[in-house]
Amino acid sequence: MCGIVGAIALRPGMLPARAVGERMNDLIRHRGPDDAGMYHDGEVMLGMRRLAIIDPAAGQQPVYGSDRQVVAVFNGEIYNFRELRAELEAAGHRFRSHSDSEVIVHAYERWGEAAIARLDGMFAIALWDRRRSRLLLARDRFGKKPLFIHERDGMLAFASELKSLVALPGFERALDADAVADYVGFGYVPTPRSIFAGVRKLEPGHYLCVEGGRTRRQRYWRLDYTPKLDLPEADAEEMLAGHLERAVRMRLVSDVPFGAFLSGGLDSSIVVALMSRMLAQPVKTFSIGFAEARFNELEDARLIARHCGTEHHELTVAPDAVELAHDLAWYLDEPFADSSAIPTYLVARMAAGSVKMVLSGDGGDELAAGYKRYAYHRALQSLGVLRGPAALALDLAGSAIRGIRGQRFRRVAERLRLSYPESYLSSVAMIRPALADALLCRPRRPEDHYAALAPHFAGEGGELDRILAGDVASYLLDDILVKVDRMTMANSLEARAPLLDHHLFGFVARLPDRMKLRGLRGKYLLRKVARRWLPAEALDKPKQGFSIPLADWFRGPLRPLVGDLIESRAFRERGLLRQDTARRLLAQHAAAEADHAEPLWQVLMLELWARRYLDAPAAQAPLAEAANA
Repeated sequence: MCGIVGAIALRPGMLPARAVGERMNDLIRHRGPDDAGMYHDGEVMLGMRRLAIIDPAAGQQPVYGSDRQVVAVFNGEIYNFRELRAELEAAGHRFRSHSDSEVIVHAYERWGEAAIARLDGMFAIALWDRRRSRLLLARDRFGKKPLFIHERDGMLAFASELKSLVALPGFERALDADAVADYVGFGYVPTPRSIFAGVRKLEPGHYLCVEGGRTRRQRYWRLDYTPKLDLPEADAEEMLAGHLERAVRMRLVSDVPFGAFLSGGLDSSIVVALMSRMLAQPVKTFSIGFAEARFNELEDARLIARHCGTEHHELTVAPDAVELAHDLAWYLDEPFADSSAIPTYLVARMAAGSVKMVLSGDGGDELAAGYKRYAYHRALQSLGVLRGPAALALDLAGSAIRGIRGQRFRRVAERLRLSYPESYLSSVAMIRPALADALLCRPRRPEDHYAALAPHFAGEGGELDRILAGDVASYLLDDILVKVDRMTMANSLEARAPLLDHHLFGFVARLPDRMKLRGLRGKYLLRKVARRWLPAEALDKPKQGFSIPLADWFRGPLRPLVGDLIESRAFRERGLLRQDTARRLLAQHAAAEADHAEPLWQVLMLELWARRYLDAPAAQAPLAEAANA
């Protein structure tokens, strides 16, 4: 695990100086404090920061091929590197280390661009072929590892984190207006956009070839939900168990101490249970909770820890944790409104005191239809011709009932009036389009509110297939994986997600709906398989989710912070969000007339981000220096 930066001259003389590359590299030191490397030959520049996990002594980067004509840097892990190495050695390749990074350059020498599709892992790769003057930039299948790209003035630059590109001389910090609006709608900036107009994100499952001054984007992998597998349930159960065991076992390869995040939910519990069965020593597990009982899953995590005999560590989050918001705005690179970034950062910081790598349960909900919204969407759609009358009744009830309950009735009524995919997208939107328009200084056309995400939900297969595929390409990619990558890397901690193994995911994707969503409960087959490893009481509890008591905090310690930001001259003159609307949201929330915790968090994180990335000097070093700007 590490971070990478670099650039290629599309015209002679346009490559940034080595000192610029070193500055770009320094800004992501948190991603790899163990080592740094730089390659600069006049045509291309490659830099990296290394967090040493495999072969710490000899796995330095940049890494070179057989005759030093191929050079690469990469961020991530290649889980099948031993199998690939054996195949390459049989073909005559000789290796200088035992690292997974060296396999990449030899695989390219052997198979060319086709080598990318043979890599099983999480990665962002930059590979330079000196003979062909060809640069390859590649991203893993699910987008676990980030890669930002910026092209201008005869030069193309790239980096694991946006802050490194902001450090380029002459970088124009012009915002993408659609990205700002998408952030207000969904709480994140969807790929391939970035918050800056001149920067794009490389899509998952793609690589970019830069050669002869031209760029060519190529897709090397696609997640298929069809054709469906025709399997007896008992056979599907055994195959799923085998895939899960393989996925976890492959991710236990490490030359440094490791552990696991344990929330007490089904997904992380399965991962911990399998780790415990495969390892001789107790697994180190890390959990986080809250003083507010309805948000606290610590007792659930303790149940699994006792059952699996882990060495368990836990932390209770206090309301003063919101002070981290200033620093999170730096690490997250873009405006990002998933407030669970706070507990994710804190549990990563706790784990980093004991281990350098953790396994997590991320991806399980998208894998096996675990979110409650899947069942709710199906239930609402099943009303058929009754949807119209039901929407009218809920609207009337919402108008008659004041406060938060009335607000919820009106939101369900709105969903009932929409057709697919908007009917589903309204459930994943952070705020309603009408409120988004009231908050934005530049409101959108009605047809644009869901335009960035709608194409992801229009694929093949049944409606559940299309919803799951859409969530993988949007919410998983740009919310869950961004949160986990940035918060763990902020603490120099590697996170691996066995449930995002592409063999496992591809198998489950093609299972029939009834093996995922049965009645109003998801993860049917996954839950059934888990009974062989977990106690019944861990399987039968309702899904809780990973959230924080934002609503309470905005009536307590967060209220003065967000109030001061809203009333500031910088907020008013920035011209992104309407001051009168933000002021009204805070007043209504404080009076418990409505629950505006999520839009208020959006307001807070956008303004804190702007103070770090727009107002402060380019790519200013992290932590408290801009907190009181």
